[in-house]
Amino acid sequence: MTRYNASAESAIQPGQFAPDPRDLRPPLSVRARPYLIILPALLLTVGILYPFGLAVYYSLTNYTLSNPNYSFVGFLNYTMLLTDPEFYHSAKVTLAYAFSATVVETLLGLGVALLLNRETRLAKALRTVMIFPLMIAPVIGTLIWKLMMQPSVGILNYLLGFIGLSHFEWAAAPQSALFSVVLVDVWIYTPFISLLLLAGLQSMPKEPFESARVDGGSAWFTFKNLTLPMLAPFLLIAVIFRLIDSLKMFDVIYAMTGGGPGQTLMNFPLQAYYYGILYMNLSYGLTYMIILWAIVYLISQILVVYWGKAQQRAAGF
Repeated sequence: MTRYNASAESAIQPGQFAPDPRDLRPPLSVRARPYLIILPALLLTVGILYPFGLAVYYSLTNYTLSNPNYSFVGFLNYTMLLTDPEFYHSAKVTLAYAFSATVVETLLGLGVALLLNRETRLAKALRTVMIFPLMIAPVIGTLIWKLMMQPSVGILNYLLGFIGLSHFEWAAAPQSALFSVVLVDVWIYTPFISLLLLAGLQSMPKEPFESARVDGGSAWFTFKNLTLPMLAPFLLIAVIFRLIDSLKMFDVIYAMTGGGPGQTLMNFPLQAYYYGILYMNLSYGLTYMIILWAIVYLISQILVVYWGKAQQRAAGF
């Protein structure tokens, strides 16, 4: 086997033949190493982009699950969607659910993280309890809450009866359905934000807080000028995760109400499921999901820009 020798050319003596340039190249195993290193990333990229590209393609056709003979219709599905009142109702439900759940969970998660950051026995015990909702599948947690919210036999109305509110309809009434599913979402996912922010609080340097304490800074002054700026990157990461997840929420709403009562909670993922799977109009259902992807992409890009700026401010740049 011919070995690669970079000094072979300079070692040629007078009267000797010059070596074949192919012998000076590195072995095939060395030349192939960069391609082998990027191969998993390349396969992963193809695995992500291929289904997405297929979904975009089918959204430009009239493909249905009951009729495989489809044709290319261009942007007809998008035109129909943008003139459909159901689309704007679903957009309103999707955004209202996502923003209300994210705001409540972020505020509650921040409060709980500040509480758990104290070195007390209660805080240490609560750190273990806080992960319980994360250990339960969201559908199971939602079904438990659905039983507790039963207007006639649920325990929540029994407890509300002590203050004269025993007839609250919860998810059975259009006026309170959104509140009910957001409440379940808050119960399931607030611990995630709390633990993420707690990790951020415990990674902060101690010296600025000790200096503020020596100078007589109040708790509010320390929180506003030290804690909050240094915690901002963690807060934005939590917001990005929860907002993206809430925009495409399916399991909690479906398990709790199936999109009802009536059409009350029909957000984009549920519309896509009903049109694409139950009504077999796959191209129309995919159109909902492509528009949802565009909304999620736009919002996430804006938040990522803010996250980068918050990181620079926290690092002192």
